[in-house]
Amino acid sequence: MNQLSLEERLRLHGVSRRGFLKFCAATASLMALSPAMIPRIAAALENAKRPSVIWLSFQECTGCTESITRSHSPSLESLIFDAISLDYHHTLQVASGDAAEHAREQAMKDNWGKYILVVDGSIPLGNKGFSTIAGISNVDMLIETAKGAAAIVAVGSCAAFGGLPKANPNPTGAVSIDMIIKDKPIINVPGCPPIPVVMTGVLAHFLTFGTLPELDHLKRPKAFYGQNIHDRCYRRPFYERGQFAETFDDEGAKKGWCLFKLGCKGPTTYNACATTKWNGGVSFPIESGHGCLGCSEPNFWDAGSFYAPLSTPIGHVAQNAGYALAAGALAGAAIGFANKQKSSQAIEKHEEITVNDLIKGETK
Repeated sequence: MNQLSLEERLRLHGVSRRGFLKFCAATASLMALSPAMIPRIAAALENAKRPSVIWLSFQECTGCTESITRSHSPSLESLIFDAISLDYHHTLQVASGDAAEHAREQAMKDNWGKYILVVDGSIPLGNKGFSTIAGISNVDMLIETAKGAAAIVAVGSCAAFGGLPKANPNPTGAVSIDMIIKDKPIINVPGCPPIPVVMTGVLAHFLTFGTLPELDHLKRPKAFYGQNIHDRCYRRPFYERGQFAETFDDEGAKKGWCLFKLGCKGPTTYNACATTKWNGGVSFPIESGHGCLGCSEPNFWDAGSFYAPLSTPIGHVAQNAGYALAAGALAGAAIGFANKQKSSQAIEKHEEITVNDLIKGETK
């Protein structure tokens, strides 16, 4: 089964050619690619083999696993899990004890230099005994398994930035994955937990191109973390008009006014929550009436009260909650024009990719 292509694998599960192309269209949309790229993605995926994935869980709460298994029907998540060989995962695997560790070792041996290593949870350096698996410390297992990996995906804020375990006073000496592994490509997919389709979208990109997506300065994929939540929030017009909820149960809150004064960190938080959303695209925290906590940013737990408004201007976000309407309109127009230009440039760049380049995993 491992040698079957993605399309062959999906057909065995009753997915038609039409359904396969819908999957390719969803993948293109998730990765912010032009619709013209859909047949090229299909051409690449038709011959793509299922890569081996080893998932290690260290100092974490299992929230990232819980998130990625929250699929909706038909789900991109389900298609991706059918398209990879998940050879080791503490929570999802059937094997236990010696058999479980043998599965990890065998997967490493059979796929050396080719497998994807997914890690959630931080690494305790204060004492190796703080967290062990099969008698092996987290740091030793990470170093051992990373040696043969083609790339590492750090899912969740704990793996990406240290997360809650690293919060003051950091009793375990917790660190992020990239503080230990320096010689492998690493992509951070932060969030507490991350959005399911963001995690699987990264795997989809690797399946399609054989490379990691374009990353920002924090090693996050720009397709999902390229804009802050505030700029794409449906409550943004209320912010521009200076209409803010003062409490969580006042008239402004009931009318869906901006939650900036109640501590919303959307202006300084980069994630796809406002567009991709959660629960099958139903909603996200701000839509449910609670401000953003900034969980996809480094050190969010120690960044101050979740319920105190931001005090430092960030970009076009003003310290004064009574942001002028005229200034907001001009800023919005400028941002819109800039985003349009960037979008056009991105599409032009992607359309330069040939089918052969796509199959080889090369981009210009």
